[in-house]
This record gives sequence, C-alpha cells and structure tokens, in this order.
Amino acid sequence: MKLFLLGLFFILSCSTSTPVLKNNEKDFVLPVLQEKKIVQSGLENFLQNFIHLVKNKRVGLITNPSAINRHFISSIDLLYKHPDVNLTALFGPEHGIRGDKEAGESIKNVRDEKTNLPVYSLYGTAFKPTAEMLTEVDVLIFDIQDVGVRSYTYIAAMAKAIEAAAEFNKEIIILDRPNPLGGLNVEGNLVKDGYFSFFSYFPIAYRHGMTIAEIATMFNIENKLNARLTVVPLLNWQREMLWPDNDLPWVPTSPHVPHWKTAFFLPLTGIIGELKSISIGVGYTSPFELIGAPFINADVLCDALNKLHLAGLQFRPVHFKPYYFLMANEMVHGVHIYITDLKAAKPFVAGLHILKTIMTLYPDYNVFKNTDRIKTFNMVLGSDAIYEGLKAGKSVVQLEEEWQEELNAFLKIRQKYLLY
Repeated sequence: MKLFLLGLFFILSCSTSTPVLKNNEKDFVLPVLQEKKIVQSGLENFLQNFIHLVKNKRVGLITNPSAINRHFISSIDLLYKHPDVNLTALFGPEHGIRGDKEAGESIKNVRDEKTNLPVYSLYGTAFKPTAEMLTEVDVLIFDIQDVGVRSYTYIAAMAKAIEAAAEFNKEIIILDRPNPLGGLNVEGNLVKDGYFSFFSYFPIAYRHGMTIAEIATMFNIENKLNARLTVVPLLNWQREMLWPDNDLPWVPTSPHVPHWKTAFFLPLTGIIGELKSISIGVGYTSPFELIGAPFINADVLCDALNKLHLAGLQFRPVHFKPYYFLMANEMVHGVHIYITDLKAAKPFVAGLHILKTIMTLYPDYNVFKNTDRIKTFNMVLGSDAIYEGLKAGKSVVQLEEEWQEELNAFLKIRQKYLLY
C-alpha cells in the first residue's frame, strides 16, 4: 500500500500537462504562466490533469467555502458544472457546506438551494458518512483548506471520511492544499490514550507541519485501514513556503479566521480561549491576536512578556471592549500580539508562556476557575499533562522537556509521509 501511494504521488507530481477540456470553459482551465512556476492546489491539479479519476463514477464532495480555485470559484461549482463529473452529494463539516453555521453548532441534513443536491452533515448526529449517505456515491472527494493545527476539526472530518471509505468500499480522493503555517516547523505535545477526540483525532504534534494529504496518507497506512485512497498533490509547493508565497486567495476557513495570518494565532491563543476565563479577542476586531481580562494591568503584562524575548514575537499594551462573546461590553486590558518573524515564531509554546506569565503575575486569579472547561481544555491539548504541570508550578521549558521524546518519535514517523 505504501509503495503504491508513493508511486502514485510521483506520477501525480511529474504530470504538469494541461489537457484540453471539451467545453473549453475558462472555469476549468488555468492560465499557463511561463515566467513563474505558480503553486497550484490539488483542486486545480485535479481539474487539469486527473479528471479521469472520476470518469463514469458518482461523486460525493466533502468541502466548504474555503475550497476555491485562484479565480475564486468554489469546488462545488467547478465540479457541479463540469461535463465529466457526476456530482451526486455534498458533505458538510463544522460550520456547514456554505460556512453559515457557528462553531460547535449541530448541523442537520438539508438540500443545497443552489445545486439541489443533498447535503449530509458531518457535524451533527453523524460525524462519519453512513452507508445510507453513500448509497449514490462511488468516490468521495475531500477538498478543504486546513490551518495547520491538530485541534481544527476539518482534518478529523477527513479521517472519518477515510474510515467510511474503507468500511463501505468506496474510493476517496484527497485534493491537497498548502499548510499556511508552512511545512517545516513542528511543535507541541502528542495525544495520550484517553484523550483522543474530534479535537485530537491523530497522534500528531499540535502544530504538525503537514498538509492534509500527508496526514491522510499517514492515517490510512499507520492505522492499516487499506482505504482506496488517492492523493492529488500540490504543484510547485515547497515546505518552506508560507501562505503569501502560494499566490492563492485566502477564504476564511471559519468565522473567526478571517485572514491567513490568523492561522498563526490559533495555536498561540486558541488553547487559552478554551478556558473562557481570559479574552483572546474573539468578539472584537482582532480574533486570536489579543489577550485581555479586567484584572490584568496591560503595561505590566506587556513588559513581562517582552522580557521573555520569545522568538518572532512582540507585544504592546491594549485596552478593548468585546462586542460579543466572552466579556462582551466589558473593558478588558492586556496585550496585542505581533508576529514579527513568521518563520522563527513558535506560537504553541509562546501561548503556554503567556498563560504561565498571567498565572505568575496574578496568583489570586484562578485561570482554571471554570471547572466545566477543564475537560475541553485537556481534550484539545490531547492530555492533562500541561494542565497538571502548570498547576504544579512547572515552567514551560520543563513541559517542553517532558514531551520532547514523544515529539521526536512523531518526527520520525512523519518523515515517511512527507510528499514535498
């Protein structure tokens, strides 16, 4: 299986020709740029070179608004209108097929108003495609933009789809997309037994440095699922590339990830946000870029964080009043976080430094006061080791040392599945 997938990857990678499509519509053909090798998404590569993979097959598409081509046309429209694609069903992850659902909101099966296709929810009563959902499907296509952190639920939805494909003997095609955090830096702990969930579905580092196709291949092989998995890779993408290097448009992957750079702030403050005792700017103009609470002295926290000299980060004092969500209409004080060097910054580790600094400066304020949030906090982190360690007074350096051995083991496994 491994050799087949690796062989398939090289076949896909080496093919760069652009076949002439019968209808010759511009929606389906990318311009040929001779002077610069542009990065092409798996969707674009698929439409240009590998449409034959779904010939005479009924196609189910797992997607959301983040899946577009460089002309801002969605994968739904591109496949639905394509003369050689028989699109029979749509599948929506968290936030829904059109991105109109809130985080954590349970979604029902509906019919898409634009295409009149059935839309099956993968974030409601079912998280994995069922036999009934796949009745009119021969091959599943997964096309969603990920953000590069383990707890983002889209990769869990992908895993469930691979499991369903294996269980019900369906084909599944992963259309790869760039990791906006790049493909080099990896940081954070791994998931422990008892803490696997939809937020921590893989035994991978919190910031994994992989593309969705690499994760899919690893998941299928390491778990011996033997799903009929095909990867359509990116063209001209390199691991050191960050999002601006891709020349691809960014669509908000979820309501509070409006810009590509927000992806860097997710591992930085997202974990803190799970506690719901400190604002991370959700509900204000800069989600995930702010840290604040009524009890914090903005100047004191800013000075303390800047004295840590965290790589690639700078802080300034800020005062803001969230318009909605946590601490709505309440004046809070804290810091605005600036990432000054995207390649040097270690956002996950930096986020723990921020939490530890607040705990040190304000020992009388219990950041873990919302006891109903502790379970979620630990499930997202994939372990209770960080929670217990912080409560016990351990430094972030000590926490890093404790997870380093498991991280090294993951890096060895990860290396086998890197496609670029």
